[in-house]
Formats: sequence, C-alpha cells, structure tokens
Amino acid sequence: SGGHYRPPHCFARYKSAILVAYRNQEKHLRHLLYYIHPFLQRQQLSYTVYLIQQVGSGSFNRAKLLNVGVREAMKDEEWDCLVLHDIDLVPENDYNLYICDEYYPKHLASAMDKFQYTLPYKSFFGGVSALTPEHYMKMNGFPNTYWGDGGENDDIATRIHLAGMKIVRTSPHLGRYRVMDYKEETELQEPWSRPPSRHNTRKTWKADGMNTLQFRLLSRTKHPLYTKITVD
Repeated sequence: SGGHYRPPHCFARYKSAILVAYRNQEKHLRHLLYYIHPFLQRQQLSYTVYLIQQVGSGSFNRAKLLNVGVREAMKDEEWDCLVLHDIDLVPENDYNLYICDEYYPKHLASAMDKFQYTLPYKSFFGGVSALTPEHYMKMNGFPNTYWGDGGENDDIATRIHLAGMKIVRTSPHLGRYRVMDYKEETELQEPWSRPPSRHNTRKTWKADGMNTLQFRLLSRTKHPLYTKITVD
C-alpha cells in the first residue's frame, strides 16, 4: 500500500525514498513499477515509491517536482537516501544498490543503452541519482526555474561542485539501464553533447531551490504500488 515496503524477516539497514516526477506517462509507469519493486525487495531495503504529478498543460518542470517530492517525503520518514528516478529507466543489474554514498552525491545511471553504455559527457548527472537529505539541502536542492525538458541535470552537477562536493559514480558494469522507447525520440541527435545552459548557476544556486520552493498541494493518495503527490 502506498508503494511502501520493509523486509519481513530482517531489519533493513537502509531506508530509501524513490522519487519519480510524472505527467501522463502511464505506459512507462506500469513498466517501471513492474520491475522496480522486485528489484528493491531483492536488495532488502525499506523504501517508498513516490510519484510527483504536475497538473495543467504548462511546460513540465521535473526539477521542481523533485524538490516537492523531497519536501513531502521527508514528512513521512527520516530517509537515509533520496533516489531521484526518471520514469523511463529500468535497472539491469541487481547489484546496483539504491543506497547513498556517505560523503557525496552518487550517480547511479552511469551506463544507459541509449548512450551505448557510456557517459554522454563527463559532467552528466541525469537518469537516476542518489543523495542524502544532507547533500540535497547543502546544494539547495534543484532549481525551480527549469520549465521544459533538459538542462537541469547539468545545473545540479554544477551545484554539487559549488557546494564543495563531488559526484561519485556507480561503476559502469553495475550502473546499466535500459531506456524505454528511446528509439522513438526523434529529437535526440548524435553525437551526444551537453545542452547549452540557460542559467547562470554560479549566481543563482543559493537563491533558487529548496529555500524558495512554492507550490500548491492538491492531493496525496496511496495507491497499491506508489504514493501519488499531485501539485500545482
């Protein structure tokens, strides 16, 4: 119920919140839920899957939705780890543990099939990442001002460095992911390159993030396999 699980026969060493930004991706949602629950249960984690849904027809704001997810998830539990998960990614290796690094933000999706199982560029931080609540607050969360897709992951990579941290990565043979339907995405062109930044992160990161987050919570409902948080 509500996408929450804890191992019945042992005490889980880690508690992880799985946060998924969502809008009208029913097919991908069903696919992710089908794979992610057995995957996490084999790791004997205590966890909850949160779906943060944006209403309306405006541009999608993944980064702000994840900020909302962190704010709401922290009301439920003292989570050890916040796992920020794209809805169209499925992990391929059970040993890719959904737990945080003690010292630094961790990039879990270090090898996606879309990028021939290599990083598209050195600072890439997209797909799936794991941060402790302390990491998240230290870098002031994600920017709230990225409307439309793309770019926010690089802002976050920059924030991590500006906050005095660095990115650690799951080794590529473990951090393998399959991207659902990526061949249908005609707008993606090779070679893969870092999108141009529209924001001056160095100047804005302290003034745009968790400390300026504003939203209207419309509903919070428990479904059989996830907790849905609907916001405007």
